[in-house]
Amino acid sequence: MNLDELRDQALQIHDLYDELNRRARGRAWTREEFMLGFVGDVGDLAKLVMAEEGAREMPGGRHALEHELADCLWSVLVLAHHYDVDLESAFHRTMSELTASIGARLAAEDTTH
Repeated sequence: MNLDELRDQALQIHDLYDELNRRARGRAWTREEFMLGFVGDVGDLAKLVMAEEGAREMPGGRHALEHELADCLWSVLVLAHHYDVDLESAFHRTMSELTASIGARLAAEDTTH
């Protein structure tokens, strides 16, 4: 599955959540509320990673870790859509910038040692 297919599926689920929230609460989440939900998912992911590393107890094991990683990816895809970010282009551009930046720092380290 490519990034466009992932995004399309993520947006379908987002639309379903919007409908569920409209029926249950009379309104869909705002972008800010969606972001806060993502922050909660990142917190859950952090706990699951700690559990995977043996630093804490957390129910769910590997399945829960996979689920939370997928939830976080879903949130990133939806946020990118909400803010009109071409995630594929932004990813490639950011990785190129990081490659250049880290490469320069490594080269500078090589000349000082």
